[in-house]
Amino acid sequence: MLARPTSTIPPGMGYEPKWDGFRCLVFRDGGEVVLSSRNGKDLSRYFPEVVRTVLAGTPQRCVLDGELVVVNGDRLDFTLLSERIHPTAKRIAELSARTPASLVLWDLLAEGDDLLLDLPFAERRSRLERALAEPADGIHLTPMTQDRELAEHWFTQFEGAGLDGVVAKPLDQPYRPGERAMFKIKHAREADVVVAGYRLDSASTVPAVSSLQLGLYTSDGTLRFVGASSAFAGSIRRDLAALLGELDLPDSAPHPWADGSPEGGAPRATNRWNAAPRQTQLIWPMLVCEVGYDHLEGERFRHTVQFRRWRPDREPTSCTFEQLAEVPRFDLAGILALDA
Repeated sequence: MLARPTSTIPPGMGYEPKWDGFRCLVFRDGGEVVLSSRNGKDLSRYFPEVVRTVLAGTPQRCVLDGELVVVNGDRLDFTLLSERIHPTAKRIAELSARTPASLVLWDLLAEGDDLLLDLPFAERRSRLERALAEPADGIHLTPMTQDRELAEHWFTQFEGAGLDGVVAKPLDQPYRPGERAMFKIKHAREADVVVAGYRLDSASTVPAVSSLQLGLYTSDGTLRFVGASSAFAGSIRRDLAALLGELDLPDSAPHPWADGSPEGGAPRATNRWNAAPRQTQLIWPMLVCEVGYDHLEGERFRHTVQFRRWRPDREPTSCTFEQLAEVPRFDLAGILALDA
């Protein structure tokens, strides 16, 4: 079951923190465990420590819904979680010991011979609480409240621990697979960023932009790569290609990424139309645009940002990290303790 975005927390529902990890369905039948991603990929081989945890701390036969997360210090770390998807068994074993994942659970879909999909969420939650009355280390029952004011507090406070926002669920609703039957309320912010280059769509027969490559300046004047903006309609992709194609980078341009090794880990760059489409095409002069974003992880936007509008009134050097909202840190252990 999925969630659709909404701008405010709706009244009269059950509220949970929105975790920032890999969505995971857990299937256990005795000694067999499958960790399944949202699109049906088997994640079990990548998280052997979680398989062991499921065997140690869940009912003998059950289906559970939740999220795989990696905790780094006092917050979630999606970068470390992403590194866990590795092709070699040796590396998987190393990472499972170095950056073990945890499982945060919020729904019980089957237990024993009982299929629970048609039960109201409130009843499934009660059964989940009983099933995880004594969870093993590495398994957490997500906090849940029916107090909207407390949910508003969570929305503000928990971001400092790396969480995404709040999920709202109708208490009388059955589990509806494949439907956006829940609500997600995520943080929404705006920033003015430098458009330092772009990438071409390799599948297009005509020049079309697949993404804008974005940067922000640090206090010492370094332009850091912070992410990309994409998801443009086909006509806009072609218009962007025509616009940005006129801003080819002269050899003499003082572009901060012109040496091919830009600060902050941006992709290797070029300024030629006939270069590989996956490479960044640099532009000069650089431009400024306004984007919408929800979360900053370190010096990178956690998700792809949304292009809003061009800002011809701003100089690129005026686009600094100082404009971004500073989120007070919050100890993740305080959130996980709420399930105790």
